[in-house]
Amino acid sequence: EALLQSQLTEQGALQTQIEGITTTSREMVPLMQDMLGALEQFIQLDLPFLKQERGARMDALRAMMVRADVTHSEKFRRILEAYQIENEYGRTIETYQASLNQNEGGSPRTVQFLRVGRVVLVYQTLDGLESGVWDQEKRSFEILPSEYSRAITKGMRIALKQAPPDLLRLPLMTPKGGK
Repeated sequence: EALLQSQLTEQGALQTQIEGITTTSREMVPLMQDMLGALEQFIQLDLPFLKQERGARMDALRAMMVRADVTHSEKFRRILEAYQIENEYGRTIETYQASLNQNEGGSPRTVQFLRVGRVVLVYQTLDGLESGVWDQEKRSFEILPSEYSRAITKGMRIALKQAPPDLLRLPLMTPKGGK
């Protein structure tokens, strides 16, 4: 009788959990939509690095959200994975080539970007004659004096693991009157 009573208690607990799954499932979709919206807004307000890669990731997540053949758990896992990738950008140094269109009338040109966490985004032309830094307040790149060229080149070598980690003297374009 004690075993039977224990099994009935366990059965009742499992039934309660099953009923709770339906509620949890209904609440998961709005939560995931809110998470995607927040991530998309974060990316739009962040430094403009790896635009194509980050945009493609968001497009894939949005497309996955409307698919019925993907489970809620898989959708949630992929959203969390995107959050982890974005989090990782804040702790890494990276260099990559991309197109830069600085002026509205000018033609795009290929430059080498250097990103140090989410603190600094600089570029250098392939010939090394021009460098610039992202000004978050103006939401545009500002041309840098030539004194930063060597530090940017050194940072790129560090990012490519061609040089040991070292201190870099790079400009910080901090917002004025920030909180």
